[in-house]
Amino acid sequence: MAEARLFIVEEHKGVRCALEERLNRSPMIEVIGHTGEADQAVHAVQQLQPDLVLVEVKRSDGLGLEILRLMSSNKPAPLVVVLTSYPSFWERDAAFRAGACSYLVKSLDSEELIKHLLDLLA
Repeated sequence: MAEARLFIVEEHKGVRCALEERLNRSPMIEVIGHTGEADQAVHAVQQLQPDLVLVEVKRSDGLGLEILRLMSSNKPAPLVVVLTSYPSFWERDAAFRAGACSYLVKSLDSEELIKHLLDLLA
């Protein structure tokens, strides 16, 4: 049985599926869903109550930080991790102010990503 229930919010389907495949390599993580749609993401996280949510805040609709804020305000709130293609100091600071518990780059090795996510729950 998985230790961490995880939801992925990523606008690009190919990236979502690749992340799901990477994370499903660990028997300690269960990807319980993913979406690229902002409203679906907020609703799904409220309904499914994952332990962790991976969010890419760089979105064409500009709603990335708002999605993060809404998810972080849930009771109980999941741990929200920003997983970005390229880091920026402004985005990192804004993400932490909006409720992120971590800010990582997508190119992080799969094993390191899994270890980091599981360490957040320890």
